[in-house]
Amino acid sequence: MKALEIYFEFAKLKTTWRQEAIAGLTTFLTMAYIIVVNPSILADPGMNPAAVTAATCVSAGLASILMGAVARYPIAMAPGMGLNAFFTYGVVNGMGIPWETALGAVFLSGVLFLLLTLLGVRRWIVESIPRPLYAATAVGIGLFIALIGMKNAGIVTAHPATFLSLGNLRAPLTLLSLAGLILTAALLIKGVRAAMLIGAAATTFTAFAFGLTKFTGGAPPLEALSQTAFHLNIPAAFQLGLAEIIFVFLFVDLFDNLGTLLAVASRAGLIEANGQIPRIERILAADSVATIIGSLAGTSTVVSYIESAAGVAAGGRSGVTAIVTGVLFLAALFIAPFLGAIPAAATAPALILVGALMMAHATEIDWTDLRNAIPAFLTIIAIPMTFSIANGLGLGFLSYTLLQLLTGRARDVSPFVYILSAILLLRFLYLGSG
Repeated sequence: MKALEIYFEFAKLKTTWRQEAIAGLTTFLTMAYIIVVNPSILADPGMNPAAVTAATCVSAGLASILMGAVARYPIAMAPGMGLNAFFTYGVVNGMGIPWETALGAVFLSGVLFLLLTLLGVRRWIVESIPRPLYAATAVGIGLFIALIGMKNAGIVTAHPATFLSLGNLRAPLTLLSLAGLILTAALLIKGVRAAMLIGAAATTFTAFAFGLTKFTGGAPPLEALSQTAFHLNIPAAFQLGLAEIIFVFLFVDLFDNLGTLLAVASRAGLIEANGQIPRIERILAADSVATIIGSLAGTSTVVSYIESAAGVAAGGRSGVTAIVTGVLFLAALFIAPFLGAIPAAATAPALILVGALMMAHATEIDWTDLRNAIPAFLTIIAIPMTFSIANGLGLGFLSYTLLQLLTGRARDVSPFVYILSAILLLRFLYLGSG
């Protein structure tokens, strides 16, 4: 036990086993909603909900333990919101690509991510990407997620003349979802750690009580997992048309991870006086391997969760916090069959509120500087309106580069951004929309 305390630097970080355990439980409670939300999204293109639930628990559990044990940071991991929506609605449903091939693309993005980390390229990429576009991407994804949540709740519906319209708010499941939204929001405002989980559970129990949903049983978790695990089609993902998909998985994963890392490390006081983050390469490598694990298990890209900041606020300082969270995710695997009966109306509030929380990134953009504000706005608005993260990123990068060139700021644009803009221009011209 003493050796572990030395390895995790308990004395230096002024932490204890009890403190780390409480922090790990807090982190789990704040992000456990992904256990029910992720399957509801990935089931849309035909993936088995019970299998995806099991894959979510396994990938989140193993990835969090890996991050805690190797990188020794209190950062938990799970399939990312936004990327799972892109996987389902942008790639599988939107482009007609089989989910097995999409998993292959996730795997390749993870391998590429790991190679870039080992070669030291990722640090150079991070320094080259304009920060306003990273923030804009987060905001756009937030709107994208919220739109999907409102659709699942029945709050908005398709309309031939106006594209979207208000749904039937008198429908039982829609009323129930709205009640769940208000309940969850109130709990969030009160600072309840498990607000989203409680909201989803209360909505589900109410749906059961009024006969709006029912438990139909399901395969045991490990048996269900076999329906998605190792079903990825890597050879098919090597097609030229999937290059942009791999890039989007890679790009969003990169900045999700780094943004979370900076936020959590700052909150925990783990950033050194010179601004360096200790063991950053281990953190990035763990993130890369986590995505590979997720694709093999049968789920979309695994990312670091900003909810880890809740565990840090509860006193978590070492990798033990992430390990505890990971163990709890693995324990949740054994109740997976019961989670498959949760209706979309119960998870829709979580989608809407996660989208709302992601709006905070808009404050990172200097809206008075039009060279940055206009590309940021185009990125934000294009993602939900075209139902494509790739389109939003493409318009944002192209407009950023062109505006810098036309306003005498050509030297302020990094070589990487020029290369990326050229690739994106070719993508719009020859590969069409995504």
